[in-house]
Amino acid sequence: MRWRCRRGMLELDLILGRFVDKYLESLGKKQLKTFEYLLHCTDPELYAWLMGHAQPVDKELYALVEYIRICDQNR
Repeated sequence: MRWRCRRGMLELDLILGRFVDKYLESLGKKQLKTFEYLLHCTDPELYAWLMGHAQPVDKELYALVEYIRICDQNR
């Protein structure tokens, strides 16, 4: 999973890599499935979501993105 978090943008590599290293094991099955879906999104989408410039329409994806953002702020 760590390898799949490697993106074309350093910022995304850092945020997603830290999240996987620290929080992946604490995710439930549903959150893990949503995280796998998140990894199929484009870099511009992920960057906009994780920087707070936009929000995913999907409720579960939105909740996970917010969780990742909070975890990254508390690093």
